[in-house]
Amino acid sequence: MKKLFSILAMAGLFVFSTNTVSAKANVLVSNFSSTVAAATVMLQDDAAAADADTGKGFTQILKEQFIQGGAGFMGIILLCLILGLAVAIERIIYLNLASTNTTKLKQKVEDALASGGIEAAKEVCRNTKGPVASIYYQGLDRADESVESAEKAVVAYGGVQMGLLEKNVSWISLFIATAPMLGFMGTVIGMIQAFQKISAVGNLSASLIAGDIQVALLTTVFGLIVAIILQVFFNYIIAKIDSIVNDMEDSSIVLIDMLVDHKK
Repeated sequence: MKKLFSILAMAGLFVFSTNTVSAKANVLVSNFSSTVAAATVMLQDDAAAADADTGKGFTQILKEQFIQGGAGFMGIILLCLILGLAVAIERIIYLNLASTNTTKLKQKVEDALASGGIEAAKEVCRNTKGPVASIYYQGLDRADESVESAEKAVVAYGGVQMGLLEKNVSWISLFIATAPMLGFMGTVIGMIQAFQKISAVGNLSASLIAGDIQVALLTTVFGLIVAIILQVFFNYIIAKIDSIVNDMEDSSIVLIDMLVDHKK
């Protein structure tokens, strides 16, 4: 009788354990299914947000980031870009107008000297734009005195023309240096504000300081972008000036040689 009771008790315990394990398994499966469903919904939301960001144009995204950077430093950085581009465009137009076909001008002046003398050569220079023609005119204007006087006039007026070519170029280099420094200053101020909030609250929370850090980083990014854009224009302008100056120096030597041959 005792053996029978023990067997029945063990059988009941086994059945109860089996039911308990089955119930726990069902709960685990249910929880796992809920977690998977929630993760799927989150992934779908992230994908939708990514698609929405992708649909925005580059200009729209740039405008939003610029507004988020704050009106203080971002406005000054934008002003540096506008003024720097204005000076750069003015210099590019001036330098392109100052460019002269020196080979053609040399030939015209040489032919005029051979056929009509100094006055004919000066008339050719009057009708030609550019610093090279102006230097030729100054040299020819002193040719009646002596070749040495003509050479001094060419050298002196060449310095004047070089100053005109380099006019306002230093402002571009100033804006190139100022824009990133303003960006770095905005970064430092943004970080100071973030640490002040942390000190006041006494709790390091990402949501508390995220806005200040974002503003700090955006000012640096836009300052560097402005500096890079202006640096490209600055390098082009410097290369253009060097090309014109080389033409001026070469043409000055040719003019002195032509005057020496004309005197002979």
